Parts: sequence; structure tokens; C-alpha cells
Amino acid sequence: MRTLVVGASGYIGSHLVPLLIERGHSVRAAARNRDALEARRWPDVECVAADVLRPETLDAALAGIEVAYYLVHSMGSGNAFPRLDRAAARNFRQAAERAGVQRIIYLGGLQPSGAASTHLASRAETGEILRDGAVPVTELRAGIIVGAGSAAFEVIRDLVFHLPVMVTPRWVKSRTQPIALRDLLEYLVRAAETPETMGRVFDVGGPETLSYLQMMRGFAELVGRHIWIIPLPVLTPRLSSYWLDLVTAVPANVARPLIEGLRDDLLADDRAIRTLIPLALEGYQDAVRDALAMEQAERVPIRWTEGSLAYRGSRPDISYYSRQLHAEADSTAPVEATWAAIAAIGGRAGWPAYSWLWRARALIDRAVGGPGMRRGRRHPTELRVGDTVDWWRVVAIDPGRRVTLVAEMRVPGSAVLELETRPRADGGSTVSATAFFNPAGVWGLLYWLALLPVHRRIFAALAPALARHAQAIGSG
Repeated sequence: MRTLVVGASGYIGSHLVPLLIERGHSVRAAARNRDALEARRWPDVECVAADVLRPETLDAALAGIEVAYYLVHSMGSGNAFPRLDRAAARNFRQAAERAGVQRIIYLGGLQPSGAASTHLASRAETGEILRDGAVPVTELRAGIIVGAGSAAFEVIRDLVFHLPVMVTPRWVKSRTQPIALRDLLEYLVRAAETPETMGRVFDVGGPETLSYLQMMRGFAELVGRHIWIIPLPVLTPRLSSYWLDLVTAVPANVARPLIEGLRDDLLADDRAIRTLIPLALEGYQDAVRDALAMEQAERVPIRWTEGSLAYRGSRPDISYYSRQLHAEADSTAPVEATWAAIAAIGGRAGWPAYSWLWRARALIDRAVGGPGMRRGRRHPTELRVGDTVDWWRVVAIDPGRRVTLVAEMRVPGSAVLELETRPRADGGSTVSATAFFNPAGVWGLLYWLALLPVHRRIFAALAPALARHAQAIGSG
């Protein structure tokens, strides 16, 4: 079966693609960033760039496709996401019709019995728009997905590890039927293989009906944490979504609409799907065990991407999502010069901005048993995978373009620094510095918040300093 997965770089898509290949599908994976797909090194998968908000990119992606999985949404785009989701669904529906696609499979969200939140209403509207065309649509509606990287699951993880004592809002008593990632993926694959699912909408859920309070306690029990939960009825979903900005690493523009949808029970009437696709569904605690085991087996990617578990080891207390700082600056120097500036950081040459702060941090690291800056560099101007740069380890390189460094200092979490240069049309270049920090428990969260003003200043200055250094190299 010739199959397209749109949104293949996302959470569900990145797990679905390998399973479809395993089941004998001929798979084309599509995302806005083709590099993010190719970095996964999926065997026998055609990777293409396609953006559902740019209709001109869709015809080539859909050419020759029989079944198309639609796994995209714009929830991370801020308050405008319903409008963007509407435009994206119309663009995709029309392109699928032009390409002669035989069916679309769409993953939506469970709907409450009362008025839906903006997020859930948008998920339902997307399904309606896709169905308002000539291509038959199968829509699966799921609630909480139990798997590493699922936003709702990561909120639970962060609450358990970051807050040993919790003042909880009313929504922790709302009920749902959490579904294991493994079971959801099986439903998605078998929906394409089952003709009777064509043109229908199905609820999918796990075998247990649990409150969020029960899920948090169940997770805490499995990871050996003791938590105290104090209900506070006046804390509404909207207020708690702002509070979660501080205590979880899940991006705010994802967590807020998600939490606002938890004011009502989200229960699945899954009798229809279970009749057509009978599965032995996994219970919540078994699904959590599987999610934690999958983290330990995660393959190291060629480069850092948000949500990667590669540098967390097997520690479940380190947040899946990262806190980030990003800065970039333009240089009149060519990309070769900015790469040379990047490749020469650290060691005897020092750091191009706030070098004294880097040295002070190294002294603190040495004092608590870390490496500090004593390891230096193997070579003053060359980098290769495995090299040390002071307390950093080079874990990935795209020569002439990007280097990824993971911190080996004593830090309550996982810290990654990515430096990149890109050519500009005028012959100059742009250099960027992005710091990622995945906090480990409450101490990691406090570390991030306490040092945020200092780190913001340091990393904001790093990119311009590298650009200036590149100009000096170019002029010399």
C-alpha cells in the first residue's frame, strides 16, 4: 500500500512510520523540515518536504499515494491555531482530491459531553473539514496517550518529579481512558487495512477509566516517588495552565490549550472500533512501564531535536521536553569563516563572550567534583564526534554547518548546546546558538529558574560574538 504520513516528524508520526514499514507499506514521510526526517535514517522511507499551510508543496507529496495519514495540528502556534488548522485541513483535502487519494486517516481528540475547549473543538472541526470532500476519511479520536513525548503524559511526569507536594486544580478529578501508545499505533495501522473503517469516526481508549489524580499516583508508584496532593477547587484549568508554565517543561503553547480541555470527562465509546479491530488493550501501569522502557532503548539521533531522549540516559526524572534559549546574529563573513569561529570555541582560546563567567562556572563545577575546564580540547581548530571542549562532549557534527555539544558538568538535568551557521544570499552568513536544558526533578527546575537571567545574557551574547570573530577571521 502506497502510504503518506503527513506530520512524520511529530510524536505519533515518528513512531507510526517504522511500524508501517514493518507491515509492508511503501511509505513516504512528509514534514516541513526534510532534514528532521532524514536524520532519523529510516530504511526504505522516502522523505519529502511538505507544509499543509503552503498548498503548492502538497501535490508532489501526495502523487501516487493510496492512503494518507493526517497527523498535523497548529496548537504550538499560539492563539491563532484554530484558524491555521482550518486552512491546513482545506489545503490538504483539496490536494488529496487532486491526487486521487483513496482515503485519509486522521487522528483527532475525544470530545466531552458538554461544550468543548478551543483545542478540542478545533480537532473536531479539522475532521469535519477533511470529510467535506470526495476522499473518504477515517477519524480516530483519542484522549491521553501514554508514551514518552505525549504532552499530557509529560505533564504527569513533570508534576510527579518536580512537585513532591502538589496543590492541584479541579481538573485532576476529571476522568478519561488513557490509551497506550502501542495500542493507538496498532489502531492507526489496522484502520488502513480494514475497509469497514472507511468514512467513519471512532473513539479509541484504553481499558481503564481513570482520573488524572489516579494517573499521577500510579506513575509516582512505578517510579518510586512519594507525592502529597492537596486539592484546591478554586484553581481553574485556565489558571492552572499558567501555573504549569513554571513547573513543567512542556511548551506553554501546547500545555495551555491541552489543560483547558480537561475541565470535563473525556470518555471513549469504543465499542465500534473494538468490534472491527479487536485488541488486547494494555492497562495504564503496563503502558507507563513500556513508555519508560522505550526511553532507554531510544536510538541516538544525528542531531538534537526537541523531545529527543538521547542525552538523558535512562533517568525517568529528567523531563522529556527541554527549556530553551536561542540567539542568532548575522555576519558579513562567509559561512566558512563562521564555521571556523564555531569550531575554535573553548580550550586555550576561551569562549568569545563572557569568558570570565564560563571560567567561574568551571571553578564551581570543579569544586563539586565535575571536570571544569581542565580537559580542554584535542585540537585548537578542529572538532570531531567524541571530542571534549572543556566540560562539553561533541556528540554530533554536520561539518561546515552545525555542532551539537552535551554537557558533562555536574548539573541537575541534561544540557545541550547547538551552534549552527547558515549562508545568506548576500554572501554573508547567520550564526545561531541554542541551549537546551531538560531539568531533573525539583532541583533541576530550581537550577533553571535561578540561573535563567545569567544564562539568557550569556547565550544571547554568544551568537553575536561568534559573528564578530568570524568577521575577524574573514578579514584576516
